[in-house]
Amino acid sequence: MRYISTRGDQTERRFCDILLEGLAPDGGLYLPTHYPQVDDATLTRWRGLAYADLAFEILSLYIDDIPAEDLRAITRRTYTEAVFGTPEITPLKTLEPGLALQALSNGPTLAFKDMAMQLLGQLFEYELGRRGQTLNILGATSGDTGSAAEYAMRGKAGVNVFMLSPHGRMSPFQQAQMFSLQDANIHNIAIEGVFDDCQDIVKAVSNDLEFKRKYQIGTVNSINWARLLAQVVYYFAGYFQATTSNTERVSFTVPSGNFGNVCAGHVARMMGLPIAQLVVATNENDVLDEFFRTGVYRVRGSAETHETSSPSMDISKASNFERFVFDLLGRDGARTKALFGEAIAREGRFQISAGEHAEIARFGFQSGRSSHADRLATIRSTHARYGVVVDTHTADGLKVAQERREPGVTMLVLETALPVKFAATIEEALGTAPPRPAGLEHIESLPKRVVVMPVDVAAVQRFIEAHV
Repeated sequence: MRYISTRGDQTERRFCDILLEGLAPDGGLYLPTHYPQVDDATLTRWRGLAYADLAFEILSLYIDDIPAEDLRAITRRTYTEAVFGTPEITPLKTLEPGLALQALSNGPTLAFKDMAMQLLGQLFEYELGRRGQTLNILGATSGDTGSAAEYAMRGKAGVNVFMLSPHGRMSPFQQAQMFSLQDANIHNIAIEGVFDDCQDIVKAVSNDLEFKRKYQIGTVNSINWARLLAQVVYYFAGYFQATTSNTERVSFTVPSGNFGNVCAGHVARMMGLPIAQLVVATNENDVLDEFFRTGVYRVRGSAETHETSSPSMDISKASNFERFVFDLLGRDGARTKALFGEAIAREGRFQISAGEHAEIARFGFQSGRSSHADRLATIRSTHARYGVVVDTHTADGLKVAQERREPGVTMLVLETALPVKFAATIEEALGTAPPRPAGLEHIESLPKRVVVMPVDVAAVQRFIEAHV
């Protein structure tokens, strides 16, 4: 398997090269030259596998430069009951016939980002050890990516983490998870702006090829193909738990701001997994919902990016979206570059043609949006009807899922985090605070290690230079 850029660079690269690289040299994102196809016999063979072995089977279709026995050992080290709390790793929680939550938040930081980040930590350590190299990871987080990355990389040989987050815009619990880490290889930088400012800095540094190579800059954001690939696995796992036969189809509703989580579902569907619909659920920052409804992709400025009670989706520039648009446009790299490179830089928006917009249906995508009032209502009704407390992002997903359900097709809503991470809104909805896992009762009072910086690419580069 080889990988190419969404912006036209046809140089074919191997998995372990793009694992450590992040963005392609032309500023595009990496995708495989083709999606391996999974037939009925393969689905049947995979149906009874443990999660770690299912992960090995799927990853091995895309990774041919790590020996099979090493790759299997990596997946079995990663996906254990000790780390994720259950033997199923991502168990289903049926709410009613035809509607279930897929629990993705049983990892160490209580959010779905652990599903991929734990694997990425193992892959980085393996490949860096094999090469005798170090890697300086530069990332941006709107909430959960940062803590998942830091917990996965803390103490890892040959890895430093520099994580940018929007100053004051995450929940107190999310901030405490990250800023309380005292490991020498973990560096938190709070940027005086919104998430998109953080993401723009990461991309700017990644596009400074001289700096990137000198300081061996890599990324753990979902622009890293390895992370997105890890997420493909739980779509297969959810499908197998929800069905008894390969003739059945299921739909997935995915709370999404940066489009990484649902893009993994797109890859699974392109491989042949029987997915009826992929429903994108946004909050008030509805740039993705607007695109799926109208064909217009319009980036919002900082002033237009709402601060909401589902803050991990307070994003107006979906960095992973380019991968889907590349496929939608028939893998036309020049047109993708014109839209995401030139049109966005020049006008802050682009619009696809009516014919291209009509093609979206062929990929199974639907969308919807949710507001703060919707979140509160969904949290209350889910608790009253099913005795289940959901976090704010999962509530966005459930609200939109109810609008998009089809008779005879099970709808799986991807749970994104545990409610404790957004306790203030849960308390507003239910009148009581959600329970805290053991050991995290007083996390907000722990000493914090964080540096506050303006929106300044050069300042971040100077900080990296001083700490590697």
